[in-house]
Amino acid sequence: MAKVKKLDEIQTFEWVGIDKIGKKLKGEQKAKSTTLAKNELRRQGIQVKKIYKKRKSLFSNGKAIKAQDISLFSRQLATMMESGVPMVQAFEIIEGGQSNPRMAQLLNSVKTEIQSGSSLAESLGKHPVYFDELYCNLVNAGEKAGVLDELLDTIATYKEKTEEIKGKIKKAMFYPAAVLFVAIGVTILLLVKVVPQFQDMFTSFGADLPGLTLMVVSASKTMQEYWFIGVAIFVGFIVGFIQLKKRSLKFAHFLDRLSLKIPIVGGILFNAAVARFSRTLSTMFAAGVPLVEGLDTVSGAVGNVVFRDAVLKIKDDVSTGHQLQLAMSQTGLFPHMVVQMASIGEESGNLDAMLAKVADYYEQEVSNAVDALSSLLEPIIMVLVGGLVGVMVVAMYLPIFKMASVF
Repeated sequence: MAKVKKLDEIQTFEWVGIDKIGKKLKGEQKAKSTTLAKNELRRQGIQVKKIYKKRKSLFSNGKAIKAQDISLFSRQLATMMESGVPMVQAFEIIEGGQSNPRMAQLLNSVKTEIQSGSSLAESLGKHPVYFDELYCNLVNAGEKAGVLDELLDTIATYKEKTEEIKGKIKKAMFYPAAVLFVAIGVTILLLVKVVPQFQDMFTSFGADLPGLTLMVVSASKTMQEYWFIGVAIFVGFIVGFIQLKKRSLKFAHFLDRLSLKIPIVGGILFNAAVARFSRTLSTMFAAGVPLVEGLDTVSGAVGNVVFRDAVLKIKDDVSTGHQLQLAMSQTGLFPHMVVQMASIGEESGNLDAMLAKVADYYEQEVSNAVDALSSLLEPIIMVLVGGLVGVMVVAMYLPIFKMASVF
């Protein structure tokens, strides 16, 4: 078995040289060795005077490769192939324009596989972390049908829309989490630093303290004496939760089912799953992938175990001869409008177009719901945070007001 070349073999060289008319030039060249770098520069008509390996900084490994990077790459490759640029040359051009070394190394590895005789789908499939089964299946369909540039453009659009929905949902979750985190931090700071100052003053009063003040003082003492236990429990809970979700399939499935039942948020996640189902199946069907095979891939792309199980059931029903709309209706999961649009698409022969319209509708629904949720949460969270801090402030000043009324 041939040894797969590692991504980290690619190096960056800085060089100084002159071109054919004697003009002095300098720049950078990516290659696996000094010799290969010189050969490439010589091919470009540059006579190398100095060349040396670029020094690596602490951050030279680059940022992690994100879904947006893969989407942009798909769009660039589609444009170049539509313009008639050979695939290997297209990879070289895209690689040369990368500011992230990791992405450049990934593209170089894929290019090397293509040069060794592998198809694009096979080359991408060797990097499943970045190119999933759906991506590779669509590329494979495009290569077989001779419409790879169109399929790559479709993939780019699909990934852009999918990431846009994910970004909306993350935004809806991040804002309240961040505000609550700040509120908890401020509360702890008040309990540990501010309340003890008042506590010394209250002791000198020699009078009975109000119940609210006693409660806050008691919480402050507990926080000062046992804060490390609280931190340990909190960290342990977070780590345990993450590990349990990774290692226990039943727990992960339980969370997926539970997430759809959460008020307001559950509706957003449900609509997002319907949008992913519609968008993915539309993309697969438009690419010429058989419906049963497409449904199998879609089941892994919906992002929720409830929808995954439903799609697998649909696949089984369709494979035995049932219409898609009937199989969808039998699950009892999909809204009536989605089933009707699928029915119209099957009857008219435009299933991909109908499903794309469904995806557009539900993506817009998710976007509107997230914006509404953000607008709703902002005043609620501010009231909660203000109330929490206000209660503590009142608790601290109640004894002072009580003493003032006595005198």
